[in-house]
Amino acid sequence: MWNSNTVNMILEGIVETLQMTVISTLLGYLFGLPLGVLLCVSDKDGLKPNAILYKILDVITNIFRSIPFLILLILIIPLTRLLVGKSYGTAATIVPLTIAAIPFIGRMVESSLKEVDRGVIEAARSMGASTWRIIFRVMLVEARISLISGATIATGTILGYSAMAGTVGGGGLGDIAIQYGYYRYQSDIMIVTVVLLVLLVQLFQTAGAFIAGRLDRRK
Repeated sequence: MWNSNTVNMILEGIVETLQMTVISTLLGYLFGLPLGVLLCVSDKDGLKPNAILYKILDVITNIFRSIPFLILLILIIPLTRLLVGKSYGTAATIVPLTIAAIPFIGRMVESSLKEVDRGVIEAARSMGASTWRIIFRVMLVEARISLISGATIATGTILGYSAMAGTVGGGGLGDIAIQYGYYRYQSDIMIVTVVLLVLLVQLFQTAGAFIAGRLDRRK
């Protein structure tokens, strides 16, 4: 039955989903951005080629990206309990979401930085710019549109992961969809949660497109 309790539950689910998505994305970029920069810089065509470093980072990134999120969620339950004190709920879900996001974001950042025109980088290098200056003042600036687009994709992906976490009591709209729409056969709640998840993804995509458009000096 749809009553005030049901509406409040849905509203709370929206808030929890946004919390998990936004916090996990920010933490993912806190570690994923440096990872992507290191992958790009240490590649054979990078600013500071380092085959050993690149191979280590490449293998680690590929391993974590190859693990399905639900399996990763279960695998790191001991770590989640150690950090949060429990393995279920909104706060606990942020841990596996962040770990899943880091290699994904790292690859997207690496790809964005490799799209930067080599001529611009070489021009900065010929003017005596240091490696760090080229990274922060040239590469990241020139790749800003691609980085914003990548952030939009990453946010939508993490939002989808947060919904999957509902299968193990992860909280948010995914948890509501599983508990009420699947186990209790309340298809109306299932439909509402799916529609809300789609709307949230569209919201993030629209915001990302708007920011990218404002930062694009070519327009």
